[in-house]
Amino acid sequence: MRRATVGIAAVLVLTTAGLAGCSEDEPQDTVVTFLNGWKSGDLSKVGFVTSAGGKIAAAEVLTSIQSFYGDLKDQPLAVSVAGDPSVTGDIATTPIDVKWTLPGNVTWDYKSTVRMTKQNGDGWQVIWEPAVLQPDLEAGEKFRLRREPAKRGTILDASGKPLVGPQQVVVIGVSPEKIKDLPALTKSLTAAFRKIGVDVDLKDLKDRVAKADTGAFLDLVSLRRADYDKIRSTVRPLPGTVFREETRQLAPTRAFARALLGTADAATKDDLEKRPEELTTGDVVGHGGLQEKYDQVLRGAPGLSVVASAEAADASTEEKPIFTAKPVDGKDIKISIDTTTQNAADQALAKQKQPSSLVALRISDGAVLAVANGPDPGGVNTALTGQVPPGSTYKMVSSYGLLSTGKVTADTVVDCPKTRTVDGRTFKNSHDEELGKVPFHVDFAKSCNTAFVGLAPQLGAEGLRQASSTLGIGGDWNIGIDAFTGKVSDGASPTELAAATFGQGSTAVSPIAMAAATAAVAKGGFQPPKLVLDPAPAPAGSSGTLDAKAVSALQSMMREVVTGGTGTALKAVPGKPVYGKTGTAEFADGSDETHSWFIGYQGDVAFAVMVQKGGAGSEAAVPIVKDFLTTLAK
Repeated sequence: MRRATVGIAAVLVLTTAGLAGCSEDEPQDTVVTFLNGWKSGDLSKVGFVTSAGGKIAAAEVLTSIQSFYGDLKDQPLAVSVAGDPSVTGDIATTPIDVKWTLPGNVTWDYKSTVRMTKQNGDGWQVIWEPAVLQPDLEAGEKFRLRREPAKRGTILDASGKPLVGPQQVVVIGVSPEKIKDLPALTKSLTAAFRKIGVDVDLKDLKDRVAKADTGAFLDLVSLRRADYDKIRSTVRPLPGTVFREETRQLAPTRAFARALLGTADAATKDDLEKRPEELTTGDVVGHGGLQEKYDQVLRGAPGLSVVASAEAADASTEEKPIFTAKPVDGKDIKISIDTTTQNAADQALAKQKQPSSLVALRISDGAVLAVANGPDPGGVNTALTGQVPPGSTYKMVSSYGLLSTGKVTADTVVDCPKTRTVDGRTFKNSHDEELGKVPFHVDFAKSCNTAFVGLAPQLGAEGLRQASSTLGIGGDWNIGIDAFTGKVSDGASPTELAAATFGQGSTAVSPIAMAAATAAVAKGGFQPPKLVLDPAPAPAGSSGTLDAKAVSALQSMMREVVTGGTGTALKAVPGKPVYGKTGTAEFADGSDETHSWFIGYQGDVAFAVMVQKGGAGSEAAVPIVKDFLTTLAK
């Protein structure tokens, strides 16, 4: 609900037709006239006297009403007649209902009374007194709002252990008035931040300093206390730096699923402008990821108190509580992330300079165990929302389509020439490789593009679509936060179908989509991934069963990738056998740059790794997988 800017004109008067039709000699008519004048801001039609019996001008009454409003001057107010007048001699008393709508849509309603008197044949006049507004209100007081923040909920792992908790941070900033040499300061800060692996973009610092007030605090980065202490002696003496200590709700490490979790920080100017009815300066608000997506659930509702405030003779302020709405604490969010797996994923991406992502799922139940992005873990959550070509990892999908329909078997001999031409377009293999006529499982293990181009007509556009759908690509599954499930090529032309069969063309996927498809092959049936466990999203998606014979053959082929194909660097990884498929994805016409992919599984963990502009799958993605699985095995 948007807060209305109203004031006196916001008063709503609810009367009956019978009351409105009474003669001017009746007290109820005087009440209606008073309330209508209160609504319109024009009390000239009402006569007023003080509680002592002296006359008081209508304009003075209106000014007095406005002065009592205090912090409630912009809050919607409704007033209505609550019953018939009670008349005793020259005094009439009419009950009224008063209802305020306070920030956050909090309702404060109560009963009050309008007293009237007849004097010297002047008819009924309203006795003006502060109690008309609220029975406990006295002269010289004003309504003041006091706000009590609710306790923010946290993000829990599947076992109920907090993934996010209070941690001490130091906000490093600069103050324009203290800066002596901005270029030198910028260079020194950049070098210091790099020492602790934190990339802070200071390109706009010069412009920020130029526009800021001289004494402003321009925050640059917030560091956990342990990280700050590593560079304290370097940044503290720099002329222009300023520091502020705070406590924030943070994950175990700076990198830990940062793009997924988001952060909970003080409300920004934009937050306050977008949600004025909910937020005030100092409120903690979720920014990015789950903290932002579930901010309403996590934040709860603040408590509100209305007090009558007056300044005492000694200039101190006395407050009298009138109304209190207790805060409603936020609720926790439970997710499936596993701390050990997430740390292994973050560490595996830490050395990679190119933008990269890793998603890991538990095969048995579809639980998302890790969502990692690098090198800036707080950037775009490409692991879930990326939309990129899958390259040769999609040969897993195409192979399932071919195997499940019986068009080929793992032992069917399929030619792998150096090039194939379809409708004038020439397709080739990586490094101009030529395998000749070999069993299909060899074409798969060695990632022969031209073999799949040759099989494209047998698979067909519908076969590609069906295989993709069966493995969850492009499905309507829901993990509780934005995720791209994939978009499959329509295979509308022979060249498009040929390209799509080995992961080029218009097909686009995300790492989580390919991890889910890989888990389906490992399990023998598609299980919708699940990330947010409570509150669970609805609908979460539907499960499905795969062709057992095709799955068995495909699993053997994926194992061969590691034992004798393009993923042999993973052959000696500790633990159970590794199955997988490399991928090299072209993403721009006329460019030699490619995305590096690897999808696979080991034991009960399926995963997908994608490195943007990383080259061949074996060059960038496979080493990340090796680090990830080796760390998990420790």
